[in-house]
Amino acid sequence: MMNSKELALTIANMLVDKKAEDVCIIRVDHLTSITDYFVIATGRNTIAVRALAEDVEDRLSEQGIEPRRKEGVNDARWIVVDYASVIVHVLHPEEREYYNIERLWLDGSNQVPLTEQ
Repeated sequence: MMNSKELALTIANMLVDKKAEDVCIIRVDHLTSITDYFVIATGRNTIAVRALAEDVEDRLSEQGIEPRRKEGVNDARWIVVDYASVIVHVLHPEEREYYNIERLWLDGSNQVPLTEQ
């Protein structure tokens, strides 16, 4: 069983492998009680956003890891997949720029390098 940091890194690497853009991991356990990490990524268009989220879900499901819930799949502008300790945000470029969720959560010390294992 993966801990939350390992899960976040695994998801981020899956997204990078599928050519997601601007993938980042933010540790938020000291800022909120809802989760430990956010993984945020951008898809080039709605088809890519949906494909990225589905790929993560399919690949984790093969390992017996299922999401608690997911939102935004129909519109595919901002898909959120909730794995309890890790929440995945896959956004269309316009939503990523407009909402700039990193600005809300980054505190200068909580971005996790994708190469960290």
